[in-house]
Amino acid sequence: MESNSSSVAAYLAEHPKMAGVLFTATLLLSQAGTAVAGTGGTTNGP
Repeated sequence: MESNSSSVAAYLAEHPKMAGVLFTATLLLSQAGTAVAGTGGTTNGP
């Protein structure tokens, strides 16, 4: 497991802009999940 995390760290060291891209993608996905969960509680079933 440690070699996997070190390879990710090495990749991000070589491509520093990808750290921002990954952070932004994580942020957007977490916000979308919260929005979907909020609307799912108000839906009436058959």
